Amino acid sequence: MTTLYDIPLTRIDGTAGSLADYRGKVLLVVNVASKCGLTPQYAALEALYQARREQGLEVLGFPANDFKGQEPGTEEEIRDFCSTTYDVHFPLFAKISVIGEQQHPLYAQLTAEQPDAVGDGPFRERLKGYGVNPDNPADVLWNFEKFLVSRSGEVVARFAPDVTADDPRLVQAIEAELARTA
Repeated sequence: MTTLYDIPLTRIDGTAGSLADYRGKVLLVVNVASKCGLTPQYAALEALYQARREQGLEVLGFPANDFKGQEPGTEEEIRDFCSTTYDVHFPLFAKISVIGEQQHPLYAQLTAEQPDAVGDGPFRERLKGYGVNPDNPADVLWNFEKFLVSRSGEVVARFAPDVTADDPRLVQAIEAELARTA
């Protein structure tokens, strides 16, 4: 069986990588976008990363242009935006698709392992008000959906796009995983 660690990835600078590079760490995998109403979450994600990385947390950003074209830039433009606007230091990866026919294998596995997101009911209802109604309930709803991966590579939780990095539900889940050993 393929694990999350086996899936090839490309870093935002074009170099090859995989989640195996972070084996033994707690991972928060987030699909990000630069032109979304939720984009200010970059600041809280960076603060979380800085506060918890010494304990073994890695925040990993995956730019995606799947939702209303809210990540139109090139990798260089995305990296520059994140650096200059939000002083992002957590790892960023090359732009991928998180839904649909072009869905990256990483997101296919993340959503298969954790089809339900904490807090997605209210956000799902808000999206319906904008005429957005995902066909598959397990699909990523929007930018800034978060997947929490244990030190052993298991997807242990998933959080709706509007569950912010300082939300007690997310913070408690991260703290619980950081307290565990691989």
